[in-house]
Amino acid sequence: MTYPTFNTGQVLTSTEMNAVGLWLVKTQTIGNAVSSVAVTGAFSTDYDNYKIIISGGASSAQAFLNLQLGASATGYYYANSGVTYAGAAFVGGASNTTSFQAGSAFIGNGLMANIELQNPFLAKYTFAQSSGMNTTFATPSIGYHGVATSYTGFTIGVTTGTITGGTIKIYGYRN
Repeated sequence: MTYPTFNTGQVLTSTEMNAVGLWLVKTQTIGNAVSSVAVTGAFSTDYDNYKIIISGGASSAQAFLNLQLGASATGYYYANSGVTYAGAAFVGGASNTTSFQAGSAFIGNGLMANIELQNPFLAKYTFAQSSGMNTTFATPSIGYHGVATSYTGFTIGVTTGTITGGTIKIYGYRN
């Protein structure tokens, strides 16, 4: 199916609107020199699956971004498998840690995160996929939050330094 295109002033039918699969739920701007950003009202009964994109802004240090659901600071499991820009492979991960690895912060070049979440609002395990990189390597990350609780929000943190500006956009996938 080809994605729909709309024109200014066009009256849209329910069929056309129901064909749209990804909806912007919320946009939040990151503050000035903060080590974390709490995003509330992001998840609801409207969607089971979400995409979170973080872009723009600046960082005081090269670091990774992390994501914590609600106030839950335990039960995060993830694995990384990546490659250095010189071609050497590596693996990593964390077991029962305080958050997911969720993106990157580059000095002078902004913030980068592309995160997929399944079930954050449902009282089930939440599954996450994301990617991260720095000036040495790139790594995708996949994991789950082993706490079957419903969450409406999350916090994005930085492993070192602070972040300023940039935008967090949360999209819901049509069920």
